[in-house]
Amino acid sequence: MISEETRLPTSLDDVQGWFPKVDQLLFTWFLERQERRGDEGDLVELGSYLGKSAILMGRHLREGETFTVCDLFDSDAPDDSNQAEMKGSYATLTRTAFEANYRAFHDRLPEIVQGPTSQILDHVEPESTRFVHVDASHLYEHVHGDIRAAHVMLPPDGLLVCDDYRSEHTPGVAAAVWESVADDGLRPICVTTQKLYGTWGDAGAVQDELLEWLAGRDDVWHEVQQVAGHGLVRVKGNSARPKKDEVRRLKERLADSEDRLARAEARLARARDELDSVRNSVSFKVGRSATALPRAVRRRGPRGD
Repeated sequence: MISEETRLPTSLDDVQGWFPKVDQLLFTWFLERQERRGDEGDLVELGSYLGKSAILMGRHLREGETFTVCDLFDSDAPDDSNQAEMKGSYATLTRTAFEANYRAFHDRLPEIVQGPTSQILDHVEPESTRFVHVDASHLYEHVHGDIRAAHVMLPPDGLLVCDDYRSEHTPGVAAAVWESVADDGLRPICVTTQKLYGTWGDAGAVQDELLEWLAGRDDVWHEVQQVAGHGLVRVKGNSARPKKDEVRRLKERLADSEDRLARAEARLARARDELDSVRNSVSFKVGRSATALPRAVRRRGPRGD
């Protein structure tokens, strides 16, 4: 019997990790867009934890392409700050757990580089990738290096995704990401609560297609903001907004409830009328008894004298 600790996942929801549904949708859309366009290149993920996002990325690996994953897993970190971060946030992370999760969905493992992400350019050629997900260290120096490495690995129209670009506990990530936007030409396409999606190519063209896709969905909310003269699409999961069939069911339930309420109010009105009738009848009888009793007594009185 397989224990709870070693039970293999059967769906992406079973895999531990931080990968919201809205980002799963966007990863899928961006990767499928690249496939439709015939964009060539490999996939790279810097920091994989237990494989949740890697499993989804692996579904879009095409014949002849390579998927490279770089993570420390259970190795020692290259510096004290990174080692403290590993112990505090990723104490349960092991390469064995990652591989077991990944193999539950794919026949073949990705190329694994077990070590600091600063080694990635020793394993991936310049401009050879089409999609890079940066989700390793939260320390500014490491993230800055990861984004610079992504710039080398990606061609101009490749896609970069940066995790934790705005979280309270990851200010180093925010500093590195927006520095790249300000100084290194990274063009943000869209943002979610957790991730920023960008390119060193034409972000506007991608945004036009993205907005068309978003307009046809009722499970995500979006808006366009202007940042430093450029449009930026903000996307958020819209679990609070029901889908069309759910709206129909809710309207039917509301109509049924209103009908039941109307019938209940009618029954209550009839009950009140009946109660008033009973009260009036009782009052009339009590009134007659009160006036008739003295007469009867008076009639009996003379016979009793």
